[in-house]
Amino acid sequence: MIKIALPNKGMLFDPTIDLFRACGYKASKSRKSLSSADPDNGVEFFFLRPDDIPMYVGKGIIDAGVTGIDFEAEAGMLCEKVLDLEFGKSKHYAAVPNDCAIKTLDELRDKRIATSYPEIVRNYFGSPAPEIIPLTGAVEISVSLGVADAVVDVVETGTTLKQAGLRILGEPLFTSQAALFAHPGRAGLGDIVTLKKRLEGKLVAKSWMMIEYDVGDENLKNACSITPGLSSPTISPLYEKGWYAVKAMVKKSDANLIMDKLSDLGCKGILLTDIESARI
Repeated sequence: MIKIALPNKGMLFDPTIDLFRACGYKASKSRKSLSSADPDNGVEFFFLRPDDIPMYVGKGIIDAGVTGIDFEAEAGMLCEKVLDLEFGKSKHYAAVPNDCAIKTLDELRDKRIATSYPEIVRNYFGSPAPEIIPLTGAVEISVSLGVADAVVDVVETGTTLKQAGLRILGEPLFTSQAALFAHPGRAGLGDIVTLKKRLEGKLVAKSWMMIEYDVGDENLKNACSITPGLSSPTISPLYEKGWYAVKAMVKKSDANLIMDKLSDLGCKGILLTDIESARI
């Protein structure tokens, strides 16, 4: 059985569990145990702190794991990224006091920066790097306490920074999301390849929908240009002469606009359905 590490808490926990269960894996965390087995799929799950997962995977103790790209970067890029998972997106920003005269990130090079992500800050600034004050949490209070001149932290709404009298400065230092990582050289293991394909199938399903409709011969070409599908639409002749049933995958973001166009063209019986999973 391969060993897979999953986040044990935080913003990555629920979407990771939901995704794995949707892919047919029996991933469940109990209060009494930090691991669970899924013998049908040949996987043993371990529920670990997201920031510890890169170490376990990088050292080969665990074969693969799901965590944030920022946690992996902070650990020193020990793992091989297998697949971006399109959730848990976040951005790391620098922030300074509202009444501070600093206007650019470059002006922070001779300042003190408090952060829970010292390696990300060092990698962004290079040399010369600012003085970094490593903290494990609540970095925004460090400025008012005189510990630091600025902070770098994950920003979602910015409310916490505003409450601390801070303003965001410049561009994000780092952009992150959840990803599947593997120990270098193990991404090609059969069970990990299967896991990747299943996850990819669910991610594709979230972005695409299936559209079906009936169209007359005179509008078939135009209708197919509206719904070209991945390579080409599926076309079947109907019992009524001169009419065809067409089926194609369409981007979910464009689906309703496509329905409008098909309706205006004279198509009938237009159906739009979700896709449970897909391999393309």
